[in-house]
Amino acid sequence: MTNDQNDVLSWLDTQATSMRALTEELCNINSYTENTSGIDAVRAVLKSQYNSFAETVQEVPLPHHEIVQTNGEKIQLPIAAALQVIQRPTAAKRVFLCIHMDTVYPLESPFQKCEEIRPGILNGPGVIDAKGGAVVMLYALQAFERFPESQNLGWEVVLNTDEEIGSPSSQSFVKERGQQSQLGLLFEPAMPDGTLVDQRKGSGNYSIIIRGKSVHSGRDFENGRNAIVLGSEVAARLHDWNQVHDEVTINVARMDGGGPLNVVPDLGIVRVNVRVANQEQQAWFEKQLEELVHDCDAREGFSCELHGGFFSPPKELDPGSRKLKENIEDSANSLGMDIGWRSTGGVSDGNKLSAVNLPNIDTLGARGDNMHSVDEYLVIDSLVERAKLVTLILMRYATGEYTVG
Repeated sequence: MTNDQNDVLSWLDTQATSMRALTEELCNINSYTENTSGIDAVRAVLKSQYNSFAETVQEVPLPHHEIVQTNGEKIQLPIAAALQVIQRPTAAKRVFLCIHMDTVYPLESPFQKCEEIRPGILNGPGVIDAKGGAVVMLYALQAFERFPESQNLGWEVVLNTDEEIGSPSSQSFVKERGQQSQLGLLFEPAMPDGTLVDQRKGSGNYSIIIRGKSVHSGRDFENGRNAIVLGSEVAARLHDWNQVHDEVTINVARMDGGGPLNVVPDLGIVRVNVRVANQEQQAWFEKQLEELVHDCDAREGFSCELHGGFFSPPKELDPGSRKLKENIEDSANSLGMDIGWRSTGGVSDGNKLSAVNLPNIDTLGARGDNMHSVDEYLVIDSLVERAKLVTLILMRYATGEYTVG
C-alpha cells in the first residue's frame, strides 16, 4: 500500500468511537418498514452526515406498495422516501453503493434499544441488518474522499426504505441507478467470522386469492362453494412441489379467510414464499403456478386471482462478480484479513442488481449474527475493519490497480 493509502486507513482508526456512537443512535430510532416517521428520522441523521462531504444529497419519493389484506381487499401501503447521494457523476469509472434503512421490528416490539451486552458486542434492533452496514458505508466514503486520487472515481449511494419487505417500491429505482455504474458494493452483514456471500437464491412472494359462494351451512350447504377447502387443495399442491427440485423450497406460510362455523366461507387466501437456485427453476415454478391458478379459476362457482411475484431473482455468480471477489480477497489480504465465501438462501438488493447485470458483492457490512431476532448483535471492531476494506477497494479502483469493467 502507498503512504497516501496508509494515511487514509489510519484516519479510520481515529473514528472508531464515532462509528459506534452513530450505529447506536441509528439503532435507537425505530425504523420498521411501515413506521415512515421513524425512517424519516433515520434518513435525516444520515442526510446530515452526507451533506458534510458529498456533492448531491437528496430525498427520492417512492411509490406506495399494494398489499392484499386478510379480507381480500387491496390497499396501498405508504413507503418512506429513499436517500440518494451522488459524487462525480460524470466520472468514467463509477461505483454504486446501497443498503437499506428499514428494519423488521415494529413499534410494539419490546426490542428497541441498542447496548453493549458484553465487551466488544453490540445488541440492538437492526444493528447489523443493516444500520451497522450503513455506518460502514458512510465512513468508508468519508475516508475515500480524503484520498488524493479519489477524483478518478465517481460513486453513488442509495439508501432505500423497503428492503425488509422485498424492495417492492424501490427496486425499479435501485436497478435504474445501479445501471449507471460498473460495479456494486452493498452492505448487508458479513458472517460472524467475516465470511461473505457470493451467490443467493431467488425469492418470490405470492398471495392466491380464491373466492367462492357463501351460504348457510345447514340450510343450503350443497349450493355453497367453499373457498377454504379449495385453498387447502391449492396449499397441498404447492407443498407437494417441494419434491420436484432439491434446491427449490416452497413454504406455504399462511391462509386467510373463513368466518362463522355455520357459514360456507367464500374467501380463502393462500400466501406462499418460494426460493429457487437459478432462472430455470424460477421459470418452472412460475409456469406451474400459472397453470394451478388457471385450473382453480375454471372451477364452477369459483374465481382465483394471483397477486405478487419474484421480487428477487436468483443471484448467480457472473464473470464480473468473480473479478470483484478476487479484488476483495486481494484487499483483505493486504489488511491481514482472511475472506471466506458461501452461498445462501436469503436474498438482498444484490439480487436485483444482478438481474440488470451489475456485478456486485452484497455482504460488506459489519460482522455479526442473529438478525431478525432480539439476539441480533454486531462485533464492534468490525465497523472500522470493514470500512478499511471497502476504502482500500475504492482507492485501488481509483488508481487503476483494479479495473471496473
